[in-house]
Amino acid sequence: MSKPVRVRFAPSPTGPLHIGGVRTALFNYLFAKKHGGTFYIRIEDTDQTRFVAEAEAYIFEALEWLGIAPDETIGKNEKFGPYRQSERKAIYKNYADQLVNSGWAYYAFDSSEKLDELRKEAEANKNTFIYNHTVRKSLDTSLVISKEETAKRIANGEHYVIRFNTPVDEILEIEDVIRGTVKFDTNLLDDKVLFKSDGMPTYHLANIVDDHLMETSHVIRGEEWLPSVPLHYLLYKAFGWEAPVFAHLPLILKPIGNGKLSKRDGDKMGFPVFPLEWKTAEGTSMGYRENGFFPEAVVNFLALLGWNDGSEQEIFSLDELTEKFDLNRIHKAGAKFDPDKNKWFNHQYLQKQNDAHLADLFQIELEKKHFHKLSVTKEKLTKIVSLVKERANFVTDFWELSDYFFEAPTSYDEKASKNWKEETPELMQKVIHELNKISDFTSVNIETLLKEWMTTNEIGMGKVMQPLRLSLVGALKGPHLFDIIEMIGREETVKRIEKAIETL
Repeated sequence: MSKPVRVRFAPSPTGPLHIGGVRTALFNYLFAKKHGGTFYIRIEDTDQTRFVAEAEAYIFEALEWLGIAPDETIGKNEKFGPYRQSERKAIYKNYADQLVNSGWAYYAFDSSEKLDELRKEAEANKNTFIYNHTVRKSLDTSLVISKEETAKRIANGEHYVIRFNTPVDEILEIEDVIRGTVKFDTNLLDDKVLFKSDGMPTYHLANIVDDHLMETSHVIRGEEWLPSVPLHYLLYKAFGWEAPVFAHLPLILKPIGNGKLSKRDGDKMGFPVFPLEWKTAEGTSMGYRENGFFPEAVVNFLALLGWNDGSEQEIFSLDELTEKFDLNRIHKAGAKFDPDKNKWFNHQYLQKQNDAHLADLFQIELEKKHFHKLSVTKEKLTKIVSLVKERANFVTDFWELSDYFFEAPTSYDEKASKNWKEETPELMQKVIHELNKISDFTSVNIETLLKEWMTTNEIGMGKVMQPLRLSLVGALKGPHLFDIIEMIGREETVKRIEKAIETL
């Protein structure tokens, strides 16, 4: 590559970070790390009307949780600061003036009422009003009034905007790493506003100026920005700057049907679309962290939305993703979001976790659910986790999978109760008798001796095992039955069998 890799994630602090934004940040991070470059974050807060105070901290906390924190940003290695656009306000006016002086931009004094009137007039004629080469010389602009008049009106405090003077009759051919050559007809483009009289630039001007001054080598962003490429390309040309390499990522699509994944889809189908929980006066939006996802699992499934390494491999560590990541392997087509597959990823990462660590996480869950009064040692909790984790997608599943280790069942599954026959109570009494004879009360020993007893007495395995499991668990679920018996102990096992005899 001709210059050092510097890529950025440039979110607007207008609310929580959408999972699509997280994937954009991740792909920028992976690309930077793959090429020994820099991943930086710039906060694009020029739209003060939509600014949300808590959003900026949320963005940084989310990326920190996911393990993809930036190399450079506010308060960290500020080589090209400030990293908030609102703090760079003084920079942009000079560049806007430069464009006006070179003929690439012009002042427009049209009132919003006048523009509304023109839009309505166009609609009445079944047309769309576009502020471009077809109308700009018939409107209230510096293209038709003198320099002196323009200067006088600005000095008098009249409201204005600076618009880009889009060239006419040109076909732009712009290279995109993911999409190849993309063509645009300049006659179909509008003259976008670059700067407003309140001293704030619009996204387009600030974005280009900052990317240039911060030496951005590649712009990797969502495909919703593709329509902005011709303007951005022309702005680089107007300033005489080298444009960065563009790569526009495919959309993340709804699980069902077409269209971009939205918060509404998550609310309707019961899955998060934000990395962390987001609370407002209107309510709380789910977050992957609070829903029990491991950050590594979220990174893994996001990386495979629109990218793969060409193999069948699905589980990748962050280091593996970095090593294999290639912009040329990103697809053009949108990637369908699959909440069930995401749970599968979390299941895989849960199985990889150390049992003692999972026991610590389970202890936190137990305390959250007010089960802190349960008397259980770390050793026992670790053993319980080892027995049930194979069936769990989340640590939050552990209680439902293991409640019978802590509390005797208070009811019995109706369907499973059909295994309780007329002769069952007598058999269960005999099981109690056999259990009381066992001195070394371990899973292996209990299994060996009970099975020997059944074989010797020609008792069918199903006649004992299913009612015994029902007695201890309340349903036909759970890990190896003799592991359960060892864990809850002889006294509790006998007590539960007696309760089942009495109840069933």
